Amino acid sequence: MTNNTIKDEVNISKLYGLECTLSKEEFMQKYQIKETGLSSEEANQRLLNLGLNEIKQAKPKKWYHYLLNSLFTPFNCILLGIVAILIYTDIYLPPEPSYANIIVISILVSASTLLDFFEEFRSNKAAEELKQLVATTTTVIRNGEKIEIPIHHVTLGDVVVLSAGSMIPADLRIIEAKDLYVGQSSLTGESDSVKKTVDSELSINELESIADLDTICFMGTNVISGSAKGIVIKTADSTYFGKVAHTLTIGKPKTAFQKGIESISRLLIRFMLIMIPIVFLLNAWKHDIITAFTFAVAIAIGITPLLLPVILSSSLSKGAIRMSKKKTIVKKLDSIQNFGAMNILCTDKTGTLTEDKIVLEKYLDVEGNEDLRTLKHAFLNSYFQTGLKGNIDEAVVKRGIENHMGELSEKYKKIDEIPFDFSRRRLSVVVSDGTKKQLITKGAVEEILNICTMVDYQGHISPITKEIKENIRKISKNLNEEGLRVVAVCQKNEINDIQHFTVADEKNMILLGFIGFLDPPKKSAKESIEKLNHAGIRVIVLTGDNAEVTRCICNKVGIHSKNIVIRK
Repeated sequence: MTNNTIKDEVNISKLYGLECTLSKEEFMQKYQIKETGLSSEEANQRLLNLGLNEIKQAKPKKWYHYLLNSLFTPFNCILLGIVAILIYTDIYLPPEPSYANIIVISILVSASTLLDFFEEFRSNKAAEELKQLVATTTTVIRNGEKIEIPIHHVTLGDVVVLSAGSMIPADLRIIEAKDLYVGQSSLTGESDSVKKTVDSELSINELESIADLDTICFMGTNVISGSAKGIVIKTADSTYFGKVAHTLTIGKPKTAFQKGIESISRLLIRFMLIMIPIVFLLNAWKHDIITAFTFAVAIAIGITPLLLPVILSSSLSKGAIRMSKKKTIVKKLDSIQNFGAMNILCTDKTGTLTEDKIVLEKYLDVEGNEDLRTLKHAFLNSYFQTGLKGNIDEAVVKRGIENHMGELSEKYKKIDEIPFDFSRRRLSVVVSDGTKKQLITKGAVEEILNICTMVDYQGHISPITKEIKENIRKISKNLNEEGLRVVAVCQKNEINDIQHFTVADEKNMILLGFIGFLDPPKKSAKESIEKLNHAGIRVIVLTGDNAEVTRCICNKVGIHSKNIVIRK
């Protein structure tokens, strides 16, 4: 489905023109929006009137969908066709009807269908229950407070809080934005992120595609960088995603197993189409027409493997049951064959091979010595940042509190923030102790080195030289080889005159040191890798971590690969 086709289906200017081009003040006044968000009573009433924020096509299938899919498999269709012929030859034509063949084939079709149906229906029902446990949430303002709610509980008028990594839960009108870039590739196919602002630069007549809607964020897209607040203007099927969802007809590609079954079925049908007429014509010369036709049908039944559907369904069901005992849900029985044919397994590292329980192990100065001052600045950065807060920030705050730094949260006050994004790979906060402002930044070592011109060692500030940079990279690499993820910390003081901070202010900074995090491998990972290797399955790790940390973890769990491919 091309973007032009979608544009023909959806009138962009009619749907979003007014909301997009109104100024923030005009928009808030026209639609009587409060920045403090809806009350619980208002939200519940709107959910009751408008329904949940769900696309129709995404709703769980009914039981009869699974039953029909299980019944009309390629082999079953052949058998049902034979039954239809047998009704004519064994019941309608003879003076004394015979039901034996029809009953046998019907039992085989029923057994195959029910085995397939019960296993798939039960598995998909269990998968839906699991989805409820891990449902995606979003942050909204209700009753004047930020709360986390499931995406399908978002309703019109909700104030949604966005940060890097957030999924857009509905169509939003942006009312606050700071360096906000959104990825719309799921709708447009364009990989470049799009900047969103509070006020549009275009008029209604200039809006031709969703790329022109610079104040609107669409359901199903995601925040690449920055932070923002947005008002929900459309939910569920009324969203842009909902409008075009019915045109998305591209399904999952068929597996080799499914193609094989269909190929055999087509071959059998060809044989029948050729053999039945030939056998019928040859016998019609010597016998009456009914006898000749009955014999031709018998030939068709003879070349059809009647038990094959039952054998396939029972074998695949047995595999699914064995998998369920290992706490694995098989939603499609055909996937059992694919699973068994696997020879390469691609896996994530964090949380799969490792415990995903990050602990701050080291806080060092630029010479690799333990330094509480580096920990202090990292603590202030992690404590006051409000963007994409993850395990690293939690580990920093926890270690800071263990070192009696909790009182810093009262001594310092947050002034501003430059949110994390995946292109800069760093995050900055501006804090003040009442006398001076301080910009504190933490991020990937190379990214921090690129914005630092000075280095602070034991209170002495000096220009950062090539030799110092090489030594810093060496220390960082050594920590990586020990399995530690390394984050660099820097700061800048001469900023009292700056009122509004942007990415452009992240320059001429002073490097303070590093913090190193350890995410130990799971105890079960090595044993699992050995079993996979013994079964002839090669394991490949896909991770966003750096090469040294990845190599260290892989060696610990038994993945000894000489080749590491780094994608810049």
